[in-house]
Amino acid sequence: MYDKFAPLLEQALTEPGIVSQAFRRFHRFSVGNQILAAIQLRQKCLPLSPIASFSRWKALGRSVCKGQKALSLWMPITVKRRGTNAVSDDSGDPGGSEEVFTRFKLAPRWFSLEQTEGEAYAEPVESPHWDAEAALAALDITQEHFDYLDGNVEGYAVQRRIAVSQLAEHPHSTRFHEMAHVVLGHTLEGDCHDAPSTPRSVREAEAEGVAFLLCSILELPGRDESRGYIQSWLKNGQLPERSAQRIFSASQKILEAGRPVSQPTVTH
Repeated sequence: MYDKFAPLLEQALTEPGIVSQAFRRFHRFSVGNQILAAIQLRQKCLPLSPIASFSRWKALGRSVCKGQKALSLWMPITVKRRGTNAVSDDSGDPGGSEEVFTRFKLAPRWFSLEQTEGEAYAEPVESPHWDAEAALAALDITQEHFDYLDGNVEGYAVQRRIAVSQLAEHPHSTRFHEMAHVVLGHTLEGDCHDAPSTPRSVREAEAEGVAFLLCSILELPGRDESRGYIQSWLKNGQLPERSAQRIFSASQKILEAGRPVSQPTVTH
């Protein structure tokens, strides 16, 4: 079972086609859960078909077949924790601010159409659609004219501004890469002198990981080059689990920012 995000990303990088196929069928789910659902169905030798919870299938007039095991997907859980620097007040209650963060937990709650029986059911397969201008506006990112003399540089990101060279081999991939630098917070690290800086190798691998996932979902060229670029920065190493989570999260933000309003995405 994929109980971490890093192995999930590794499978996406090494198995051609799984990302785009998963998106077309499971577009209502987060990018990570799309891939996770596709992998589990393949392991069960089942086609990529609609998935839903036990209660949802019941509402649709179908019931889960006896003996079928549920698919597990990531569920976000909000956790609250008092800061370690909390100070007790006169009443004896701990003071200080409360820290709120999100954790993900695998939950076995979903079944595919082939694991159920009952009334006929069909769900349309989603065709990828993404608008660059809408995404840039929604993310408050400005794309400016590329003005850089080094011919080896295909794009750059500064603060919340990006630029893509007219000579870039795959301009869409370069744009995703530079947008990812902004969304991941890489462009702000230089202004936060008290915060630890992410190593450049990790920054580049994270940004290109986002570019790879988005190019895969939208079936755009440049995926093979992305794999090679990521490996060149990792030097045969593996991305930390935290980086894998950040890649999926940033990919989701950029994808949703450029999708039509009528296509909401859910995480479960």
